[in-house]
Amino acid sequence: MLAAMSEPTESRRQRAARRAGEFPDPPPPLPRPVIDSHTHLDITVSEAAVPGGGDDPVAALIDAAAAAGVDRLVQVGVDVASSRWSAEMAARHPALLATVALHPNEAPRLADLDEALREIEALAAQERVRGIGETGMDRFRTGEEGRAAQEASFRAHIAIAKRHGKALVIHDREAHDDVLRILDDEGAPDRVVLHCFSGDAEFAAQCVRRGFVLSFAGTVTFASATALREAARVTPVDQLLVETDAPYLTPTPHRGRPNASYLIPLTMRSLAETTGTDLDELCAAVSATGERMFGPW
Repeated sequence: MLAAMSEPTESRRQRAARRAGEFPDPPPPLPRPVIDSHTHLDITVSEAAVPGGGDDPVAALIDAAAAAGVDRLVQVGVDVASSRWSAEMAARHPALLATVALHPNEAPRLADLDEALREIEALAAQERVRGIGETGMDRFRTGEEGRAAQEASFRAHIAIAKRHGKALVIHDREAHDDVLRILDDEGAPDRVVLHCFSGDAEFAAQCVRRGFVLSFAGTVTFASATALREAARVTPVDQLLVETDAPYLTPTPHRGRPNASYLIPLTMRSLAETTGTDLDELCAAVSATGERMFGPW
C-alpha cells in the first residue's frame, strides 16, 4: 500500500488518454433484439482489444452484444484478407453473417484489381456471405488520380452483387452524386444498404425513392449532426437500419472511446427519440429490415 501511495498521481490529461482506449460500460439492454448491420470485429480486436477480456475475443464481443439485445451482427470485409476472415467467422459463429469487398480506398492501391475482384467473387458464393461491401465511392480520402480505379471497382462490385443475389453495402463519403449516378448507370441490385448514412434529408429522400435502406451509425447521436437527424426523420421505419462501424463512430456520450456492438442501444434510443418512434416498434422494424436485407441468420 505504501508503494502504491508513493506513485505519482495521474494527471487529468493522462487519465483522459488512458480512458480513450477503454470500452465504456454497457447501456441498459434493448426491449427487443436487433442487428448491428455493419461491424469490423477484426479491427476491433486488433486495435481496441475486447471488453472484459477472454480467451476468444470474437466470442466475447458477440456475447457482450447479445447481453445488450444485439443478437445478430454483420461482419464486414474491406479487402481480400479481411473478407476471407469475415467469411470464416460467419461460418463459425451463428450470430454472424459476412459481407465481402474491396473498400473504395483500397481499390486504387492494388497492383492487380482484377485478381482481387476474382477473389471477392469466389467468396461471394459462400452461403454465410450475404452482402457485397463495403464498396462505393470516397472523395475524402481518394484523390482524382485514384478515382477511375475506385469507380471501376464499385461497378464490378455492383455486378457481383447482382450475379450472386446479395445485398450491396455502400460506403459513400462526400460522393453522394457519384454513388447515385453509378447505381443508376449500372442498375442497382434488389437490396442496397447505404452504410453509415451521411447525407441530408434531400439525399435521404432520393435514396428512399429508389428503395434503398439507410443504415445510421453513432454519428446520428453527435450534437453537430442536425442534418443527419433530419435525414432519419424522412426515412420510413422499414427502410432504416442501425450499425456501429465498430471500433469507430462511438455514440454519445462515449465519443472517442472504442465502439462495439453492445453500444447499439445508445444509437437505437437516439433514433427512437429523433423519429418519434416507440423503441419497441423501432427494434422490431430494424430486426425485420436486417433480415430482409441479409436473410435469416
